[in-house]
Amino acid sequence: MAQKFGGKYSPDGNAGASGTFQNARRSRVGGRVNLLFIAPLPLIWQAFGNGPVQLALNLAALGLLLLAAWLTREGLLAQEAYEARKVARRPAFPRKMAGSVLTGAGLALAGWAATGGIIAPAIYAVIGTLLHGFAFGLDPLKDKGIEGVDLYQTDRVARAVEEAEKHLTAMTDAILRCGDRRLEGRVAQFQTTVRDLFRTVEEDPRDLSAARKYLSVYLRGARDATVKFADIYARKRDTAARDDYEALLDDLEQNFAARTEKLLLDDKSDLTIEIEVLRDRLQREGVARDTL
Repeated sequence: MAQKFGGKYSPDGNAGASGTFQNARRSRVGGRVNLLFIAPLPLIWQAFGNGPVQLALNLAALGLLLLAAWLTREGLLAQEAYEARKVARRPAFPRKMAGSVLTGAGLALAGWAATGGIIAPAIYAVIGTLLHGFAFGLDPLKDKGIEGVDLYQTDRVARAVEEAEKHLTAMTDAILRCGDRRLEGRVAQFQTTVRDLFRTVEEDPRDLSAARKYLSVYLRGARDATVKFADIYARKRDTAARDDYEALLDDLEQNFAARTEKLLLDDKSDLTIEIEVLRDRLQREGVARDTL
């Protein structure tokens, strides 16, 4: 039955029982960042009725503060992705730090519009920048876990994982149309298993060749199946279609987990071989020294 939605994209395997949803990933980006978007809105009322200079200054301050809020949110999301990986490059652009500077600049402009002086805007700029920095911290400033790693291979893995994440995002967007919390949790559980494979490949980029079909073909098939199922299930609560879709997720999840385990075992085998080779070499060198 799983083949109805899986088609040629589904790996071989038998459907299994679904587990719990407690491993679904939750983003920590939320309330505090949302407040950054709301707090500057009163500047809209300050902008009108006080002449063109006040209008320009307050609208410019509003724009800077909203841009700072957006950069802060993107910086927090980038930091979450950085912290979730054992091997990661620092963000190319320090979004949170830029958000701090723009927050200070926005408050300075708003203070200038309100007072017309220089001292008060300067104070607002310094305090706003520091408070934003203390509240949200700095961006990651150094690469993590890439000592001795081929950067070309790491970049290839990063591109493959980024493309695979787009498939997962499309699955999430599609399943939300069903309005079924249990299905949303089931998809989130599957995505957790998939991301375990992502992390394994990121830790050893040599595994990319063995996992590429899973990151592209199978995930693209899972995405297409989810979109088709969501269209059907949103129109008609078809129980048979739901059973087929859940069986497909079980099948895919088992195969992704098996691939991850195999890659980990292969990595362990490679390490064992390297250790044995090193021991043999040390023993031979020890014998050679003894004979001198």
